[in-house]
Amino acid sequence: MDLPVAWSLLLLLAGLWNILIWPQFWRRVAKDDRARTPDGGTTTFFRVHAVIIGVSFAFALAVTVLGILTVA
Repeated sequence: MDLPVAWSLLLLLAGLWNILIWPQFWRRVAKDDRARTPDGGTTTFFRVHAVIIGVSFAFALAVTVLGILTVA
């Protein structure tokens, strides 16, 4: 794929930004009182956010890889 370097760098930066941000959000979700039931089980709040974060992180990895592959 042939992209201008500026677009490749934008993809790379966007991917890296998301790779840095989503784990921080995950830590906050995991510590949230709404994430666990009184007996220690996970709640819908936890599971929904786990899916959102997982999908977003997967997209971040894909965008980062695409940025790396197209900048060369």
